[in-house]
Amino acid sequence: MMRRFPLLGFITAIVIIFVISPLLVVIPVSLTSKNVLTFPPEGFSFKWYAKIADRPEFIDAFIFSLELAAITAVLATLAGTLGALALHKYSFRGKKLIHALMLSPLTIPSLIIGIAALLFFTRIAIAGTFWGLLATHILISVPFVVRLTLTGLSSYDYTLERAAYILGAKPGQVFRDITLPLLKPALISGFIFSFLTSFDNVTVSLFLVSPQTTTLPLAIFSYMQETLDPLVASISSVVILLSLVFILILEFVYGLDRLFGSNSQAH
Repeated sequence: MMRRFPLLGFITAIVIIFVISPLLVVIPVSLTSKNVLTFPPEGFSFKWYAKIADRPEFIDAFIFSLELAAITAVLATLAGTLGALALHKYSFRGKKLIHALMLSPLTIPSLIIGIAALLFFTRIAIAGTFWGLLATHILISVPFVVRLTLTGLSSYDYTLERAAYILGAKPGQVFRDITLPLLKPALISGFIFSFLTSFDNVTVSLFLVSPQTTTLPLAIFSYMQETLDPLVASISSVVILLSLVFILILEFVYGLDRLFGSNSQAH
């Protein structure tokens, strides 16, 4: 068994390097003093970060993406949490089918979801609007909330709720004072994943945006079709760093090992 550890460590190191390789390339390139994308970068300068301010379309797209991701995260967390509670707490006909449908966006290619959303929202005249984009982002975010909430519920102790009912607590009080506090880490995790899913999405958004509803990833994509310079790397670095901040918050609040651990006991 001891002889397996060096091989396991080597494989782990390769996987880690593969995962963080975009950071090892994009962020250094964004600090180059040259006017072309080169790696390794030549010179050192923050000028490409300063030039972001000279491109108002990126600033507007960034603000819009933040607003869209925040609203998506709130609504997806609300819908996903209620759905997960119903799936975990109650037994009813078609439960497995509903569970599979709620998680289906995780298995369906984003391209297919984008095409389907475009066709459906065109028929009801909300394609290219904020509401169509919001509805689709909620659709692809809810499965993460459901999955994370179900993970939190796997170790949930329902005897606390029963004790509260015996002592005379109302259902609303039980939900507010017991259920929500115990599920708080899972809810925060679901909110963060929903926010990042919406903020970083390209494939689905590509079918539903308009000049008034352009997200930052799509603004970067459009810019790259015309020009390929270190400005792309600097904006991408901002997106990467923002995502890292939320992942660090997730680690601090809940712990990624607990979040993705498989040692929870299901009820």
